[in-house]
Amino acid sequence: MELDGRVAVVTGGTRGVGAGIARAFLRAGARVVVCARRPPDAPLEEAGRQAEFRPLDLRDERAVRDFFAGVAEAYGRLDVLVNNAGGTPYRLLGEGDAERHARVLGLNLIAPLTATLAAHPHLRAARGSVVMIGSVSGARPSPGTAAYGAAKAGLENLARSMAVEWAPEVRVNTLVLGMVRTELSSLHYGDEDGVAAVARTVPLGRLAEPADVGEAAVFLASDRAAYVSGASLLVHGGGERPAFLDAATVNKQG
Repeated sequence: MELDGRVAVVTGGTRGVGAGIARAFLRAGARVVVCARRPPDAPLEEAGRQAEFRPLDLRDERAVRDFFAGVAEAYGRLDVLVNNAGGTPYRLLGEGDAERHARVLGLNLIAPLTATLAAHPHLRAARGSVVMIGSVSGARPSPGTAAYGAAKAGLENLARSMAVEWAPEVRVNTLVLGMVRTELSSLHYGDEDGVAAVARTVPLGRLAEPADVGEAAVFLASDRAAYVSGASLLVHGGGERPAFLDAATVNKQG
């Protein structure tokens, strides 16, 4: 098992992408702690192992420091932090004041920074790694989720700076996600017909599954990626077909 005996924390690991990551780490042999403000509907189990849930509000800096100290004390080490917690409602810039947009920035940029700073001394002792969960929204216009896109752009840059400052003891990388099918997909893409239509825009013909993200996170946390730091790994199914190709009246493929 690639991560046998190692200890991993997955923030926001109780559902969706986070749960997929937690299950992948369990399959890889890691001992997994997931945190969120609310517990999962059912225990997260995989390959005969179960993730431990610990409640945490990532906006509470003191609670975050106590959380990581507690994990390191209980398990004797901390090898991996996956900063997955995040998200945003759809809100055009003109439909919300600066404070509302700032809350999105706080959850998607400040909270991962807070968690990583608190985890750093424990990760350094174990020569561990950090995996940031980024988004293609950070590299393209994101109408309706502009603050989220800005936060994800900042997160990717933050990871690269951390990778330089904290080398060689701690590796820091980013998974840059495209569209993922989760239990909340309908909020972003609509009903099943909407999800299918969106999937057809992806070169690989489908949305990612949480397990796809989990396997990529395991890779970055494992010794197979021992020389990978400060990197951004695209997990987006080939990206998006450029709209101009379909709009143009020449060079059409039959």
